[in-house]
Amino acid sequence: MGAKFKSVDEYIGTFPEEVQSILTTLRQTIKQAAPQAEELISYNMPAFKQNGFLVSYAAWKKHIGMYPVPAGDQAFQKAIAPFTTEKSTAQFPLNQPMPLKLIAQLVAFRLKENNKRVQSTSKK
Repeated sequence: MGAKFKSVDEYIGTFPEEVQSILTTLRQTIKQAAPQAEELISYNMPAFKQNGFLVSYAAWKKHIGMYPVPAGDQAFQKAIAPFTTEKSTAQFPLNQPMPLKLIAQLVAFRLKENNKRVQSTSKK
């Protein structure tokens, strides 16, 4: 079993410089899309939560994995179709530019879902 990360900075710091740069840009993109979200390490990966779990991401040998990918939204499914997806996970290849606009949309979509869920729960 690998190291247990205590912070996102520690996690990012374990990768080669070019991957660190990608992870840092991804982190900033998520923070801009959800500025109120809390950043944490969850399942030993960087994650964000706001009104519940929002997203997490991880660097792998050839891609960045992002979790979860919303299901059921046709426009979003079409936008993410060029990427490998599996069980609510998207894989963004490291040898291609990160689809930052799509990632920001994913985070905004998840935030909207979380906010709706919290609002509907509070009305009961």
